[in-house]
Amino acid sequence: MDNALIPENLVKDELVEAAAKYVCPNRVETFKMLGSPPVMARREGNYFWDLDGRKLFDVHINGGTYNLGHRNTEVIAALTEGAALYDIGNHHFPSIPRTRLAEVLTSVVPGDMQYAVFTTCGAEAIDVTIRTARKHTGRRKIIAFKEAYHGHGGLGLQAGGYADLASYFLSDGPEGEFMLVPFDDIDVMEEALAAGDAAAVLAEMIPATSGFMMPSEGYYPEVKKLCEKNGTLFIADEVQTGLGRTGNMWACEGYGVEPDMLVTGKGLSGGIYPVAAAVLSGRVAEWLHEDGWGYSSTFGGAELGCVVALKVLEILQRPKTLKNVREVSAFLAKELEAIKKRHPFLVEIRQNGLVIGLKFDDPYGGVMVAACTFESGLWAFPAGFDRSVLQFKMNLLVTKDDCREALGLLENALELCEKRMLNQ
Repeated sequence: MDNALIPENLVKDELVEAAAKYVCPNRVETFKMLGSPPVMARREGNYFWDLDGRKLFDVHINGGTYNLGHRNTEVIAALTEGAALYDIGNHHFPSIPRTRLAEVLTSVVPGDMQYAVFTTCGAEAIDVTIRTARKHTGRRKIIAFKEAYHGHGGLGLQAGGYADLASYFLSDGPEGEFMLVPFDDIDVMEEALAAGDAAAVLAEMIPATSGFMMPSEGYYPEVKKLCEKNGTLFIADEVQTGLGRTGNMWACEGYGVEPDMLVTGKGLSGGIYPVAAAVLSGRVAEWLHEDGWGYSSTFGGAELGCVVALKVLEILQRPKTLKNVREVSAFLAKELEAIKKRHPFLVEIRQNGLVIGLKFDDPYGGVMVAACTFESGLWAFPAGFDRSVLQFKMNLLVTKDDCREALGLLENALELCEKRMLNQ
């Protein structure tokens, strides 16, 4: 190994077994279905290297965490410079970088946004928006999509596809607090909102864990109109779809919706320092005036994290960044369609910018192809709620040459997968 932080005598198999023993036994066993579980060693740009030396082109990017690639040099430099003055800070005090980040973040979110409540992850930020909606409206019910994922937090776990996991941990709330409706069904949404008892619609703008199902044209504006009619707030969960991934700063912009609250995380960290946020419109955030400790987090809005997030937003606001997203998205759409024609096993391409899901003609097609991508040198991962879909997510700074490389590795994996299917 060329990094002093990784002991030269470290054996991958021994580390994997130690992780299974002390950290995540079931997760290790699950990853073994794809082959040897990867252990990230060196990482740079589009790539990370497994501890066994294998180089992998990363098109999972941990749900958008590596939105600017691995160890982006500008983000690293910002963190290094910030560490000369800042540490985590004191969450009780006003803060220079935290205040500046809130100013920038509220300015780039559509709608009349005024406040940013900082958390360590998206799941915590989801909790903040649900609490805010309930406080503002005096209602408890939250309407969310059956196919969505809002993190493993206390409230978010009950909203969407992992609701059963809340019951598993005996953490589900009273019946009726959460109402789960099908994604992209405006008739069911209208019926759910008609009772006038919902505090908010919590919308993962493109449900990632369900394989990036795409909304119909006009769906979200109609949902927002129904929310306004019935006194219900609209919360945009943009943890995976925001920060430039669709070619707009936020997916809700492209869908023509101004949310009452928006949640961001993952990529806001630059993949370097945890930071997430709930961005609130002024009209819904009365509690911030009434109780300054209504939400409190020692590490929420850590000052070094805010320094990193400011650099991330600076990079995203450069015209060339989103221009690149749009150009490579169009290139990928054309090339993926050509691959689809050569490989009938690939039956559907779901795409909005660099948010891409590849659906295969087998209930476990995404899992099967993921195993083969690992062998071909591509790190991709199936959708958790629909194993027929492979998530295919580039970082925002990729070039067309990078895309050609990743597509070549994908096609190699498809050929390997199809060969194995024929030999079964």
